[in-house]
Amino acid sequence: MTDAVGSIDMPDAQDEAPDKKKARKGGKRGKKGPLGRLALFYRQIVAELRKVVWPTRNQLTTYTTVVIIFVVIMIGLVTVIDYGFSNLIKYVFG
Repeated sequence: MTDAVGSIDMPDAQDEAPDKKKARKGGKRGKKGPLGRLALFYRQIVAELRKVVWPTRNQLTTYTTVVIIFVVIMIGLVTVIDYGFSNLIKYVFG
């Protein structure tokens, strides 16, 4: 039986290159001090925030309204259930 292409037992020739360079420890943070790492962290935060798709004012108003209506409905449901259980407990033990 023959080995499959890309088998672990038979590495590719490019993986066995004799002039491999030693990987640097730490990547971008290798030789920076605490302030350099803090500045890098801040730049990464700003870069991620630029990728965010922010909602428009109309979307935000719609989402907020939906959440408030849902919360009011859930408060009413829990209130009704709580009132029912309290009357049931008063009837059984009371």
